[in-house]
Amino acid sequence: MSFDGKIFGSLNETVGELVFNTGMTGYEELLTDPSYYGQIVVMTYPMIGNYGINLDDMESDGIKLKGFIVKEDAKLPNNFRCEMSLEGFLQQYNIVAFKGIDTRHLTKIVREQGTMKAIITHCELTAEEIKEKFDGFSNINAVSGVSTKNIYQIEGNGKTIGILDFGIKTNIIRNFKKRNCNITVFPWNTKAEEIFQYNLKGLFLSNGPGDPKDLPEVIEELKKIIGKIPIAAICLGQQLLALALGGDTEKLKYGHRGCNHPVKDLERNKIYITSQNHGYVVSKVPDSMEVTHINLNDNSIEGIKSEKLKIKSVQYHPEGCPGPQDSEYLFDTFLELFGGEQNEK
Repeated sequence: MSFDGKIFGSLNETVGELVFNTGMTGYEELLTDPSYYGQIVVMTYPMIGNYGINLDDMESDGIKLKGFIVKEDAKLPNNFRCEMSLEGFLQQYNIVAFKGIDTRHLTKIVREQGTMKAIITHCELTAEEIKEKFDGFSNINAVSGVSTKNIYQIEGNGKTIGILDFGIKTNIIRNFKKRNCNITVFPWNTKAEEIFQYNLKGLFLSNGPGDPKDLPEVIEELKKIIGKIPIAAICLGQQLLALALGGDTEKLKYGHRGCNHPVKDLERNKIYITSQNHGYVVSKVPDSMEVTHINLNDNSIEGIKSEKLKIKSVQYHPEGCPGPQDSEYLFDTFLELFGGEQNEK
């Protein structure tokens, strides 16, 4: 199946995994979210770029996705914080975008057929050429492509915590900084022995792209850490925890991506509208853990915990950006889990 439209941004060609996002705003945060690494994102909202780009709202050091599809791009963005246009931003990072099609029609196809590979191109390709390009695309090394390459520290006077970076969003770090944490950020493949040397009060496992089962070496290191340091996690971090404890994960048909996903917190007996971006979920809860949150659209698992092992995790993004901020309380519960004196450094 093919769609005829216009290429904008970088006038090139790209191959990636086709997914959709239902957010009405937040396109800049989405573009710079490392969890979209390797993906071509379709926006269901018809006009994108109407408030331009503001560099303060970036969630990483650049655009991370492979391609961007919109019905219409705004030619004259209007916002007092606007620093550049959407197309200028895409061109700066050499990202191919596509416009002029019915994106809701394309979204319905993805919903019915499931996530699939796609190509944005200005060339006429034969079926054999398309197959060759699809076969040549793999997102198996996604996490190594977006994680920090070196250990670095962000000083604070609060709890000493570590972050395993699988593709962390800036606003997650910002939330820990706001709580005055003394933070050490580790690359995705840091060994447990090295992490232990930092005498952490707790370890946070970040979001990130791809299939958690592509990271067997991380799972083995987590097995060494679990039970020795309190652990909090979101998104990919939750999936890796479940696998390390003997649970299982599965790929969703078309994933959860948007700012409007209802989740029930079973412990508080409250429903929150959440920001989400994931294609995989925990399908089997480890025996040592219990479910704390569920997705009200499809009843998938959105949160798990273990009091004994001092673990709490959620599948969605409590930091929002883009999206609602009502779940930011989870950062406080993570710090409660980590214990110790609040002003201890």
